[in-house]
Amino acid sequence: MEDGGWNCDREDGSTRGSFNTTINVLEGLLEFERVNGSTVEVTQARERGHEFLLKRKLYRRLSTGEPITQDRKGGPPFTQFSFPTGWHYDILRALEYFRRADISHDPRMDEAIEIIRSSQNEDGLWLFGYVSDEEPIAEPGPVRGNPSYWITLRAMRVLEWYKS
Repeated sequence: MEDGGWNCDREDGSTRGSFNTTINVLEGLLEFERVNGSTVEVTQARERGHEFLLKRKLYRRLSTGEPITQDRKGGPPFTQFSFPTGWHYDILRALEYFRRADISHDPRMDEAIEIIRSSQNEDGLWLFGYVSDEEPIAEPGPVRGNPSYWITLRAMRVLEWYKS
């Protein structure tokens, strides 16, 4: 899309990128580059996707700067973490992508990092914020509000990467 993101509803007339589609494409392009080597075209496409997310501080509307509380399809807020993520976007997933892609720290990530940091509970764990009925179960009995070892692992990796 012209804004640097991707949107699976483009053929239906959408004119703006989607967080959900953009993160899926970015993860796919990163894996493509790891298997096949980088190309100028793929690297430039990923960089445009990075800017799409970073201009929005990973979860804010570009037009108003307000947090996106829910995508237009009724998905969970981007500040609620899930595993597996399926097609759903959240700020932890975006930061995990940036970590895996070895992207340099950017001050536009700071707010999302602080949200992740502040989401850790007293036991040192992160909780399921969203459990999709559409995704296979990754942990026994995932329930919203219960601790998630997968989300905890991902959050710890992201925080370790960001402080280094």
